[in-house]
Amino acid sequence: MPKGGFPGGNFNVNQMMKQAQKMQQEMAKVQEELQNKTVEATAGGGMVTVVANGKKELVDIKIDPQVVDPDDVEMLQDLVLAACNEALHKAEDMMAEEMQKLTGGLNIPGLF
Repeated sequence: MPKGGFPGGNFNVNQMMKQAQKMQQEMAKVQEELQNKTVEATAGGGMVTVVANGKKELVDIKIDPQVVDPDDVEMLQDLVLAACNEALHKAEDMMAEEMQKLTGGLNIPGLF
């Protein structure tokens, strides 16, 4: 059996472990950086604006006073919900894009 214990090549477990540790450190750094990045989404033509961070937390909501109608609270609720969902989707996409840069396009289940 060739050196390294696997047929057909030099397989170095220590080198692989070092690379895995390096990737893990880089992923932690990217996740920390994503906490400080934000995405913004709007609904109702900009009447409701929601900002989320890379941890998929909502950090700000702005509501134009013109959309506040006591006779139509349902519409305001729908706009807030739509803007929140869009902001969270954008945060998820931002996170996936940054991780894809790090992993070189590998799809690693459960990574984030």
